[in-house]
Amino acid sequence: MTRNFFAMIRLTRVGLHLIRGLWIVNRHFPKWHPHQKSEHIQAWARSSLALLRIDLKVHGSPPTKGPLLLVANHVSWLDIVVLLASCPCRFVSKSEIGQWPVVGTLTRALDTLFITRSSRRDALRVVHQMAEKLHADSGMVLAIFPEGTTSNGLQVLPFHANLFQAAISANAPVQTVALRFEDAASGQHSLAACYIDDDTFLGSMWRTLTAPQQRVVLSFGLSQHGAGRNRQAWAADAHAEVTGMLRARV
Repeated sequence: MTRNFFAMIRLTRVGLHLIRGLWIVNRHFPKWHPHQKSEHIQAWARSSLALLRIDLKVHGSPPTKGPLLLVANHVSWLDIVVLLASCPCRFVSKSEIGQWPVVGTLTRALDTLFITRSSRRDALRVVHQMAEKLHADSGMVLAIFPEGTTSNGLQVLPFHANLFQAAISANAPVQTVALRFEDAASGQHSLAACYIDDDTFLGSMWRTLTAPQQRVVLSFGLSQHGAGRNRQAWAADAHAEVTGMLRARV
């Protein structure tokens, strides 16, 4: 009962935090320059993790500017918040998220590129847009989750190679990052934040709120260019890197 009571308090605070973020997006973002937006987004994301009682631990060097394609494994709806708390980046995300109440508005304000995963034509459109944003003078960091869906975090699902074509076309480097959620006290792998199978957004959030203190560990690899690799080979190498960084944490 006590755990549920405090979880309700945290849920209320998280809801107010989301609404405040929405208000700032509507009120201030139109007149802020990109640097101001990035600073506020990172501060908002870190506050979100604090409200959820999730510590952030970073290994390696997060990117500070692009052009760069950031490639991560995908565990939870929290992954976007976690990456935003660690570095300035924009995302390629499934189109359904753009329709979610409040969250959809916030993701659109982040200049997210939305993709209809079932449409090959739409994938080609998004790859073209990504290549434009990864142009050498853009300074943009684009983040993708090439598994295409979430996993339990114990293994990395196969990477879809299509979006790697954007980095090849723009001659932009790729940097890998491995996400791992764990119990803060024991360091053991945690499933609390997972968003898989029959999980709902609210169910996953409630499980996170009622769990013991959590920690998310981000392990950043080194950025590297394609060096003549096609998208399939680059995707396979990135998958091996992320898998290796996760295994090193087990």
